[in-house]
Amino acid sequence: MPTFGPTELIIILVIVIILFGVGRLSKIAGELGSGIRAFKDGLQSEKEETEA
Repeated sequence: MPTFGPTELIIILVIVIILFGVGRLSKIAGELGSGIRAFKDGLQSEKEETEA
């Protein structure tokens, strides 16, 4: 499997910014972060329920 160097990653990032725009990318990143946070909170509450 080929590895991606810094040049390839920069090219991919530029293409993604052109396709989606900066505003939409920040919205997607925020939603992804809140989803990950909710997932971690769910795991934590599940762990607390099994301990009690």
